[in-house]
Amino acid sequence: MTTYGGTELANSFRTVRKNTIQVAEDIPESQYEYVAAPECKTVGRMLTHIAIAVRFWDDIHRKQRRTTMQGIDFFAMAERAESEESAPRSKAEIVELLRTEGEQFAAWLETLTPEFLAEMVTEGDGKTAKSRFEWLLGAKEHELHHRAQLMLIERQLGIVPHLTRQRKERIAQMRAAKA
Repeated sequence: MTTYGGTELANSFRTVRKNTIQVAEDIPESQYEYVAAPECKTVGRMLTHIAIAVRFWDDIHRKQRRTTMQGIDFFAMAERAESEESAPRSKAEIVELLRTEGEQFAAWLETLTPEFLAEMVTEGDGKTAKSRFEWLLGAKEHELHHRAQLMLIERQLGIVPHLTRQRKERIAQMRAAKA
């Protein structure tokens, strides 16, 4: 019996994306060109990268339904992503891109069967494999990685991240209830 399937994967991805959108909304548009360190993406580019990155998993697992990662032209994929990321966008356009790309991906995840999620996909080395489920968890892990970077950037910009604000509010409510 599978206790975590497509519906749960979609719901957890939606939660991650909702929090990423909140970070995007909390950072002022005037800071979207901020670069935390040399050779890093701007805030706006990082958010755009997060928004469109799900296309990799969609292409590999939905459109192509690959059973091996061998033969994928990762350089061409990276160049396409780089081109898409570098297109000028306003904060509103980036937030909308996060919403639409995220919901399209989550809607697809929601349809996945246990059989599909259990299919094995060989890694690029041709020797090891992991389930589609594990590959698709990578989309969420990727986003969480970059969101952690953005939350540190928020602190550099003097913004208290929303998850910290929410935690402080809950603690204050618990203390008030206890008093």
